[in-house]
Amino acid sequence: MSIDVNNESGTEVDEQAILDIARYALARMRIHPLSELSVIVVDGEAMEQLHIQWMDLPGPTDVMSFPMDELRPPVKDDEEPPQGLLGDIVLCPEVAKRQGEEAPTGHSMDEELQLLTVHGVLHLLGYDHEEPDEKAEMFGLQAAIVDGWRAEKGLTGPSPAPTVS
Repeated sequence: MSIDVNNESGTEVDEQAILDIARYALARMRIHPLSELSVIVVDGEAMEQLHIQWMDLPGPTDVMSFPMDELRPPVKDDEEPPQGLLGDIVLCPEVAKRQGEEAPTGHSMDEELQLLTVHGVLHLLGYDHEEPDEKAEMFGLQAAIVDGWRAEKGLTGPSPAPTVS
C-alpha cells in the first residue's frame, strides 16, 4: 500500500498514526496492496477554500475525500481486489481539535484525525451517510475499523465517538 501523508497545516499532528490507521482501514476493506492513497493535512483557511470550491458551503470542514479510480472492496471472498489510485483525503486539524473537545466523551485532536481518516477512506470507497440506512452502515463500519485498530495497537479507553455528520 502506498500512502503519502503531507502535513501543510503548520500544526503538529501524529502523521504515523494517520498512516497506520489508513493502512489498517484499507487492509480491512480488502483493497489491493498496490493501491495508492494521499492524505493532506491543511489549515482552516485552505480547507474553507476547498469546502467552498467543491461543496459550495461556507467555513472549513473536518474532512473531504476526492476519489480517483473509484475502487470498491471486493464483493466475494474469492474475488481479487482491483488496484489503482484511491484518491485524496484532506484533513483539517483545527476543526478536528474543536470536534474532539466538543465530543460527548472528549478526545484529542489526533484521535479525531484518526477517526476522520477512516471516515475519508470509507468515502473514497463509495460509502455515504446521506440516508439513515447508509449512515448506520458507514458509521458502524467506521467504529469497527477504529476499534480494531486501537485494539491492535493496545490503546486503552473508549474509542472516539463519531463527530462527523
